[in-house]
Formats: sequence, C-alpha cells, structure tokens
Amino acid sequence: MDTLDAMLSGFQVALSWHNLLYCLIGVLVGNMIGVLPGLGPTATISLLLPFSFTLPPESSIIMMAGIYYGAMYGGSITSTLLDLPGEAASVVTTFDGYQMTKQGRAGIALGIAAIGSFIAGTFSVLGLSFLAPGLANFAVRFGAPEYTVLTSLGILLVAYLGTKSFVKSAVCAAFGLLIATIGQDPITGSIRLTFGSNDLLGGIDFAAMAMGVFGVGEILHNLEKLSQGNAVMTKVGRIWPTVKDFSQAKWAIVRGSIIGFTVGILPGGGSIIATVASYGAEKRLSKTPERFGKGAIEGVAGPESANNAAAGAAFIPLLTLGIPSDAVMALLFGTLLLNGITPGPQLITEHGDLFWGVVASMYIGNALLLLLNLPFVGLFIQLLRVRTSILMAFAVVLTMIGVYSLSNDSFNMWVVLFFGALGYIMRKAGFDPAPMVLAFVLGKILESSFRQSMIMSNGEFGIFVSRPLSGGLLAIFFALALISAARFVWKKAKLKGA
Repeated sequence: MDTLDAMLSGFQVALSWHNLLYCLIGVLVGNMIGVLPGLGPTATISLLLPFSFTLPPESSIIMMAGIYYGAMYGGSITSTLLDLPGEAASVVTTFDGYQMTKQGRAGIALGIAAIGSFIAGTFSVLGLSFLAPGLANFAVRFGAPEYTVLTSLGILLVAYLGTKSFVKSAVCAAFGLLIATIGQDPITGSIRLTFGSNDLLGGIDFAAMAMGVFGVGEILHNLEKLSQGNAVMTKVGRIWPTVKDFSQAKWAIVRGSIIGFTVGILPGGGSIIATVASYGAEKRLSKTPERFGKGAIEGVAGPESANNAAAGAAFIPLLTLGIPSDAVMALLFGTLLLNGITPGPQLITEHGDLFWGVVASMYIGNALLLLLNLPFVGLFIQLLRVRTSILMAFAVVLTMIGVYSLSNDSFNMWVVLFFGALGYIMRKAGFDPAPMVLAFVLGKILESSFRQSMIMSNGEFGIFVSRPLSGGLLAIFFALALISAARFVWKKAKLKGA
C-alpha cells in the first residue's frame, strides 16, 4: 500500500495545472522532434537547459522526460514514411515500416507503432513504480567504496555497450574525467588546470558543455547530411490496425516490452540496442522469417515497443543509484544537480514529490502521446515541410542567448562554441561524445567517493575488495574490462590473419 499511496500523491503533483501543461509541452515537443530528422531528444534537451532552470525541479524533469519518450513515438513517422529515422532508436523500424508504406499500409504501421509504444511505455513505468523503491532501499547500504566502484562500472558499461568502438569510447571517457578535475580540489581547495583563468575556478559549466557537445555539435554534424527540405505527400490511410494485424503483432509487443525494459536498465544499454535485440528476436522466433524486411508488422511492433520500454527503464538507475545510463539521462542528472537535488538512493525519501510526480506524469504522457499520434499523425507529417537548415540556425541562436542568460557571463558562450566544435570534430572522427559527457558528470562523484574511501582505509586499496558489495561490483568491472580487451586483441589478430 505504501507504493500505491505514494503513487496517488504523485498524481496529485502531476495533475496540477502547471505540471500537466509542461507534460503536454514535453510530449508534444518530443513527438515533433522525433518527426524531424536530425534533431533528436539529446540535442533538444541540451538546447532547452537554460529554460528548464527557470522552472521548479518537478516541472523541469517532467517536461524533459516527456521530450525523451515523446521522441521515441515521433521517430516512427519518418522511419515508416520516408525510410529516414527521425532519431537513432528508430533505425530498425525502417526495415519493415517503409516496406509497409510502399504496400499502401503506412497507416497500419503507424497505428501499431503507436499502440505498441503506449503498451510498452506503460509497462516500463509500472516497472519503474514497483522496482525503483526496492532498489533504492538496497542502495542505501552503499558507502563511498561502493559508489567508487559503481560509478566506474557505469562509465565502463556505457563505453562497452553503448558505442561501436570500446577503445574510442574509453578515450572519450578518460577525457571527460580529465576535464571534470578542472577547478578547485573538492577536499583541499587547491586550484587545478585553470591555466590562470578565474573563469575556470568553478570548473566547466555542465549546461554550457552539454549545449555545445549535444546541441551545437549535433547541429553542425547533421547539416552536412540533411537535405534542404523534406516535403512528404504520402497518403497515410487507415490508422487503426485490424484484428488480424493486432493478432500478428501482440506477442511482438509483449516481447519488445520485456526486452526493452531489461536492456534499458543497463547503463549504456539504451534504445538502439533494445530495438536491434527485439528485431532479431522476432525474426528468429517467426515461423516465416523471410517476411522480415518485406513489410512484416512484427518488425515494426517489436522494435517500437522496445525503444519506448527502454526509455522508461533508463530512469531506474538514474533515480535510484544516481547512475545515468545514456546521454539524455546524463542531461537530466546534471539538471537535478544544478537544482540542488542529488539523484541516488535518498531521492525517493528526500524528494518523494519529485520522484512520484515524474513517474505519474509518465503514465499521463504515454496516454497523451497515444491520443496525439493516432488521430493527428497527418499534422505531424506536415512538419517535414520545414527547411531543416532554417530550423537549426534558429536553434543555434537560441542556444547562445540561453547560455548567456544562465549567469549573464559571456565566457559560457565561448565554452558552448568550443565544445560545439569539439563535438563536431569527434563525430567526424568516429568518436561518440556521450561517454565523455557521462564521465564528466560522474567524475566529481567518482573523485569524492574515491578520496573518502582512501581516508576511511588510511590509503589501503583493500577496502574495495574487503567489502562484499564493492568487491562484487569490482569483480564485474574487471570481468568486463578483460572481455573488452580480449575482443580487441581477437579482432586485431583476425584482421592480420585476413
């Protein structure tokens, strides 16, 4: 009953007129961003960071969460109609969604995607509601040694699971840890890596860095790839799936929800891995696998369910352990910190209104998205007539104005430009910026918990092994590191043999 009572109090928070408004704004913006190729939830949330700081923490996180899972809904529209993913997690949907469009079944594909997304999104929020409190109670036993190993493991998992090259991701993470040390030492107060600049005494501003790497950097990179306009004249047709359609897709939705939720909990798992895993599972389990890639409705229902389930599950490690599992969660983590709220085991007890308000808003947001996507899909398609170059230029201008408004400091504008250029160069060179930002966010926690552990043990590293929880996590850490090293050596040997 405690969880149900807490959920009711969460609905009181979420159903207040201003939080309901920001939930609607979030899911609407997210859905629109998902439709527009090139602007994903990460870039959008980073660009809106200055605005979010003017809101109460509950409203801010409710809106940003709505943008995140709303983009998962919207991404299916361009994937299905144009064979062009609106955001990265919708790549797999193009395999069968576009084929259904060519067969005159675009509306059915969009309808089953919306229904599957709603079912999976609701399933993941139910999991968040009932699993998160228990996990938080368990994590309360964590001390400084456990957090040292846990944050290290989180960074390693993001590099190991979430990107194509572990070596490149590890380099990015190491650089993120390095720039996290800029400023004053948290214990001694000594100055580090400021090069005589008073502007760097407080360290690199997280909002400015994120807006540069994920906002400006993403925009510069996408401008090279996108066309000047994407007018679409495709007739959508009937939206509601038939009984036969739903009968074919129902188990794909169930399996996609379970796979997405399981993968989404893992740091670095994310929606992309969830959709690929779901599509592979459906193809293997199908009695007619030759239909996949030719318009199989299960190839749309499974991945679309998986990416929405993963989006909801990603909130579990963020809100209970204080470990962001992907780039969007890192932005939400930073937003909470800048609002004076530390994500982790104490969040539910110390800021219950925020936690349960966000959870309740996700139930509401998923229902709103279903209502928006079924009858009004034709209106969202018209967004594709907007010239991308104009939209992105406008976004950059708003970014620079927004970052200056945070502290009326022109230095942060230079930080945005620097990290925007760095993010662009990293993408061109095949480096994913996400591990860098995640390591930057976790770096301060890692440093402070490591230093506290050393003080507790009088400088003895054995404290990480002697404690059961930290020892178990450390074993997982080294196992993953060894597996990654072995894979790297095996690939090198295979290339030489070829």
